[in-house]
Amino acid sequence: MTDHTVSSSVADQAGDPPATDRRRILLVFAGLLVAMLLSSLDQTIFSTALPTIVGELHGVSHMLWVTTGYLVAATIMMPIYGKLGDLIGRKGLFIGALTVFLIGSVIGGAAPDMTWLIVGRTVQGVGGGGLMILSQAIIADVVPVRERSKYMGIMGAVFGISSIAGPLLGGWFTEGVGWRWAFWINIPLGLVAILLAAVFLKIPKRATKVTFDVWGTVTMAISVTAIILVASWGGTEYDWDSPTMLALIATAVVFAALFVLAEHRAAEPIIPLSLFASRNFVLATAAGLVLGVAMFGALAYLPTYLQMVTGVNATSSGLLMLPMIAGLMSTAITTGFLASRTGRYKWMPIASMIVVAVGLWLLSTLTVDTPLWALMAYLFVLGAGIGLSMQILVLIVQNSFPDSQVGTATASNNFFREIGASLGGAVVGALFTARLTGLLAERMPAGGAAGDTDSFTPAAVSALPDEIRDIIVGAYNDALTPVFAMLIPLLAAGLLLVVFLKEVPLRATLDATEEAGAKVTM
Repeated sequence: MTDHTVSSSVADQAGDPPATDRRRILLVFAGLLVAMLLSSLDQTIFSTALPTIVGELHGVSHMLWVTTGYLVAATIMMPIYGKLGDLIGRKGLFIGALTVFLIGSVIGGAAPDMTWLIVGRTVQGVGGGGLMILSQAIIADVVPVRERSKYMGIMGAVFGISSIAGPLLGGWFTEGVGWRWAFWINIPLGLVAILLAAVFLKIPKRATKVTFDVWGTVTMAISVTAIILVASWGGTEYDWDSPTMLALIATAVVFAALFVLAEHRAAEPIIPLSLFASRNFVLATAAGLVLGVAMFGALAYLPTYLQMVTGVNATSSGLLMLPMIAGLMSTAITTGFLASRTGRYKWMPIASMIVVAVGLWLLSTLTVDTPLWALMAYLFVLGAGIGLSMQILVLIVQNSFPDSQVGTATASNNFFREIGASLGGAVVGALFTARLTGLLAERMPAGGAAGDTDSFTPAAVSALPDEIRDIIVGAYNDALTPVFAMLIPLLAAGLLLVVFLKEVPLRATLDATEEAGAKVTM
């Protein structure tokens, strides 16, 4: 395959993509969607399958590392892929990331024990960290910002679909053909994405000599690992005031400071501090972090709430989340096309913060007697609010920098959003667990009639006497719903941030690319 020349990339005007054949871009886009789907599915598909997996492999004590291993590896790799893509080009990196992801899938699918399962998931994370970042950045290589908003809206919808499809597929595989198909399904899909990229993706090659930012990578990796372990272990594996948690928090703070120092001194840092000189980058990234906290904070415990309070099984609780995805898809796709057609987009994140806050307020009013149709309507509102700005914020970041920096800027934005998602789940989980424990201790009758409260499952609760079951269901409702209201001030802060976004016109042409072969350091 030949690459586009610089002149052909610059010659296109009025928002036309650089490829003369639109069919070629659509085929590339299909491959990017598959890659994004693989990456985002693998963060959710094991939520329902994990209890069965760890039971078969006799590794309950190591269960947390199946998800944490992937999350740590993927988050660390995000800025690395973003920077490398800007320096050496994204086509080879994209195919390489897909290949690593598939190798991890083979290791996980064939895993004879928990050690190999965790190794497989971690290798998947090394590849998966690049799939979403590179997919969003590759679109920037072939489509101008004005036209790009349509594609980004569809990408946002795919991400939303995976957050619900993952748990459903995990449950379906576990109950049917077996949990190992959560890995094997990646093989044909990944090969299709590699084939489409290899044959149809035409983007300029860039520099060949790269010096790696070692100290920035090391300090970032240690800080990110500590942050994610704090989010994963806090209040569950360890008490928040335990020596382990305090040591992790101190490690995160110290190495975050060292990371900033390393980036200040690096010739080509993986997250350049110069990005933060852009007002729109800072505001859009902070707003994305707020949305990450709200979205994943809500998603983390809503299925549990639905199972405990409404009495549905795990699969049905996933299906009840579909209205949220319908709302997200409808607004993500619509806003993408509106931004492309009108060039106006500032109103979208403003509306998003308001609508998400309304959705959280509605969820905070839930009671055990709330009809299912009302709950599903509230979820639709929440999803619609998230979809209003999920990908538009990424687009604002990309529009703030030349295309030669778009990978680094996109990766940095997603990096902080991922941190927000991890912290959101941890914060909501800590608040919910503390409230639930207190309410159960306060309301349960003396004598242990209900058994061990730490061992409640939906099936166990449904088998209890009515008076005990009503107490437990009420405690779950009263523990979680106020937490939704506690997130509303965070959305108010997000609204304040996006009000100050500057609506810079979306570029209708691609930037000129640097001369090939120039020496670049990293």
